[in-house]
Amino acid sequence: MDRKLFVAGATGAVGRAVVRLGDAQGVALVAHMRPRPDRTGQTAHAAVLDLADTDALERALSGATTIVQLIGTIRKRFAAGDTYETSDIGTTRQLVAGAKRAPSVDHIVLLSAVGAGRPIGAYLKAKAAAEAIVRDSGIAWTIFRPSAFEGEGHHAPPLLGGVTRLLRLDSWRPIEVDALARAILRSAVERGPLGAILEGRSLWDFVR
Repeated sequence: MDRKLFVAGATGAVGRAVVRLGDAQGVALVAHMRPRPDRTGQTAHAAVLDLADTDALERALSGATTIVQLIGTIRKRFAAGDTYETSDIGTTRQLVAGAKRAPSVDHIVLLSAVGAGRPIGAYLKAKAAAEAIVRDSGIAWTIFRPSAFEGEGHHAPPLLGGVTRLLRLDSWRPIEVDALARAILRSAVERGPLGAILEGRSLWDFVR
């Protein structure tokens, strides 16, 4: 079965890399973008819509087999109106609801974060809540739990990479954005590994 991806959060660092790599590989995909004055409408390659618009989301998901959920926020974006509830949890809930109305969707790939399995603090609790929504959706899923990003404007804390490699703390090793994007794209195209939470050694094994 040919795969078609709906990439939610296509303007973020990982989303841009997934779309770029997918285009280079000839993967069919629709890049989701939030509405902005300089963005309008829907094309074969891009969908500008608010995920709360159920009709627009239904049209954008037509023919899609995989939802790649990359939307999330950080505290410095709170001043612009983002919250963990609206960005991490709310968009996941909207996408799952849309997936249930789209008969072609049979896989959800979720970008979460290391530590979501034992969440401490609002950020990780939001990631855990988003994971629960996906796991309880009734649709096959794959969850990625990386640590800090490197590249695309992201910088891991100094020495983190060396220390985590030295102590074999695989779960906390920083990951290159492109390496993570390639792994997410592979998961979406190959539809798997299903029911897997990729964190630490399992994530690095899949990346390699």
